[in-house]
Amino acid sequence: MKDEDFKGIVAGLKDAIAFAQGDATKGRVVAGPDVKAIRAKTKLSQVKFASKLRVPVGTVRDWEQHRRSPDAPARTLLGMVDADPKATLALIEKAAV
Repeated sequence: MKDEDFKGIVAGLKDAIAFAQGDATKGRVVAGPDVKAIRAKTKLSQVKFASKLRVPVGTVRDWEQHRRSPDAPARTLLGMVDADPKATLALIEKAAV
């Protein structure tokens, strides 16, 4: 391992420790999409929303209760639903046929 790589790892660990101890300047938290608000735009229940997105209902529950965060493809899909729920859900339905 190169010395500069090791120094970068050590600096990252120091920042992580400082953040864990309350120094908000040493880290950043990236919030995921507000899945509950996105689902509300569709006026669908969790069960129906999950079915439309082709994901387990437990996944939607976990996203909404912040136990899990959507991965990159799911964030993209949720962003599309957020931007235009009707068109996106129609495209998903069309693609599934």
